[in-house]
Amino acid sequence: MKTISHIATHELKRLFISPLAWILFAVVQFLLAIFFLLILGQFVDPAAASLFANYGVTEIVVVGLLQIAGIILLLITPFVTMHTFSEERQSGSIKLLLSSPVSITELVLGKYLGVVSYLFLLLGLIALMPLSLLMGTELDLLQLLAALIGLVLLTSSFAAIGIFVSSLTSQSAVAAIGTFGILFVLWIMNMVGNTGTELFREILTYGSLLNHYHHLLDGIFNSADVIYYLLVSSLFIILSIWRLDNERLY
Repeated sequence: MKTISHIATHELKRLFISPLAWILFAVVQFLLAIFFLLILGQFVDPAAASLFANYGVTEIVVVGLLQIAGIILLLITPFVTMHTFSEERQSGSIKLLLSSPVSITELVLGKYLGVVSYLFLLLGLIALMPLSLLMGTELDLLQLLAALIGLVLLTSSFAAIGIFVSSLTSQSAVAAIGTFGILFVLWIMNMVGNTGTELFREILTYGSLLNHYHHLLDGIFNSADVIYYLLVSSLFIILSIWRLDNERLY
């Protein structure tokens, strides 16, 4: 555990040394602040009162903001994870890592926790926006909690997928594009699932990252949704370990 913690701390420090990490922080906060003000302004506009008569501030403002946050995180996570292993390959230091006494499992988990720690710091800043509404109104705290847990699980899955793709290539740009491609396909699977046989629709709907996230945004805390995200994260972490372990052997 000490080794994993050390690797995670090193990875987190390496992220913050890069200007890209700070730029992503600023861009995400700027974009979400704009959307937050736009959604809030629309909600309090008397002309739109009839449209939101049956909905509260949590359903409109909070859920709307966190929906957009999920999309933005899908776009920026590939940039966070693209250097994880591809940079090690490009510099040649991957050979030193693979020949070191550190196990592959410790290496992958350490890098994963480092990336996730960075993303969780970003999520903490995102969460401050809906929480700021408590100064002027009441929120459905249980729905807010479920939505934030959904965003944490979603982001964890994004990170695991990104690290796996980064372990496959020495080109950071290829890793970023590959990660985005996989995330995008998993995001829209439920839309494709509207056609075909019932079994086909059920499989694609269940495999969609967006579908499970929507359940949590609606305040429906179902263990099946939590298990789904844990399975996705675990699967891609295991695939990363398997990929690097094979490379160490051969």
